[in-house]
Amino acid sequence: MRCALIIPAWIPEDIFSQKTAGSQINYWQPLGTLYVAAAMLKAGHDVRFLNGAFMGHAEIMSEIDNFNPEFVGLYSTTFVWQKAVFTASEIRKLLPDTFITVGGPYAVAVQEICLQDCDIIDAAVTGEGDITVVEMLKCLASGRSLAGVDGVVYRNDQEIIKNSPRPLITDLDALPFPARELLGEAALYIPPPATYKRKPVAVIMTARGCNRKCLYCFQIDKNRELGVRYRSVENVMEEIELVLSQGYKEIKFIDDTLAADYSRAMEIARQINKRNLDFTWFTSACVNQVDKPLLQAFKDAGCWAILFGAESGVQKDLNAIRKGITPAQTKKAVKAAKEVGLTVYTPFLFGIPGQTFEDGLKTIEFACELDPDIANFHAITPFPGTELYDNIEKYGTMSEDLSDFTYQGAAFVPYTMTREEINELRQLAFRRFYSRPKFLFNRLKKLKNMNDIKAALYGLKSLFWLWLKRGVFRNNS
Repeated sequence: MRCALIIPAWIPEDIFSQKTAGSQINYWQPLGTLYVAAAMLKAGHDVRFLNGAFMGHAEIMSEIDNFNPEFVGLYSTTFVWQKAVFTASEIRKLLPDTFITVGGPYAVAVQEICLQDCDIIDAAVTGEGDITVVEMLKCLASGRSLAGVDGVVYRNDQEIIKNSPRPLITDLDALPFPARELLGEAALYIPPPATYKRKPVAVIMTARGCNRKCLYCFQIDKNRELGVRYRSVENVMEEIELVLSQGYKEIKFIDDTLAADYSRAMEIARQINKRNLDFTWFTSACVNQVDKPLLQAFKDAGCWAILFGAESGVQKDLNAIRKGITPAQTKKAVKAAKEVGLTVYTPFLFGIPGQTFEDGLKTIEFACELDPDIANFHAITPFPGTELYDNIEKYGTMSEDLSDFTYQGAAFVPYTMTREEINELRQLAFRRFYSRPKFLFNRLKKLKNMNDIKAALYGLKSLFWLWLKRGVFRNNS
């Protein structure tokens, strides 16, 4: 079948403040969509991928008109949902008989609500699209209904039918590698400025799932029954070697934490070294899962930067989000990473349930004391399907505007704070952290190439507006 997979058109200013978008914007490879595409290609289907990060809506529609797909799969996060609905409506006008489905985090989280909200959409994929979509296409190609296809909600005339959940994939090695050949110009897909060294950048996930239960984290395995599902080290190495053969120079490992299995993480680093693979990489890890020997192994294998989810410098706030760490553990991990020569990136959250404005100020002080190389300051967001979203009345109030669900728009406000205070804390945090003479001096010393200089200029522009204009993070000003 002719199949089009689409990310609806969007622009950076839809998510980020116009004044700071240059230093925050990122274009990740859409790994979930590429995994689904790979499975579809393996099954013999003709697949096109249209990415609205780089294509306007009119261009997407022109491509759809020319390709005339029999099946359309729209990707949707919470923020993108209204754009997905609009795109579906336009495709339905153009191609009345095309089967339109929606997938992605929003569809997995709210399931039949997608079909209730939009009568244009024929089905929603609610789990493990790699297998589910292929089974759907087999039914559609033979003229059968989707009855019995696990992981699907579909429309049968006026009735919405919810099939059984799709069992989680446990043998991840059996999946084909993501279809990166559909991306087009690979160099367009880059992380935020200052968080990569070389282009093009590939994204790899070595495991799925998480065994932690953070309040704000969405997992398809909601009860963490299977925890982390790992790919074998050999399978990971095969993908690394493949992307290097495709011309990629850097890899971003996007596991929730690469160090969830300490021995496996160490073996991945050893194998990279043993095979003498030439690439730089960036990864994430939990502060209570790493030590200096592991971080040194990462560094020796080409890792140049690591993200630690610090989130807060106040223990009660860490307890409130069920982070399972202490500020002392964060300090120890950051110190060890910097000692072995890794660049350290730490995100922080404002608007945590029970957090006060004064607690937020303490977190800013902690961030400055911690002195990572890069820090980010987000608004905690109650994405559908998370513990925070499901129990919102217990913790605070929630915006009804889905465009606020971006980590930028303060979609959630705890009973102990106001939306204005959250926005003020974010602006104050960026000002204080990035205006420190120590930070500015160290950043100047590290300028080694044009990429570094461009990232620094974007940062200076953002810092200028953060000092000059009040309310930078309010209503995407």
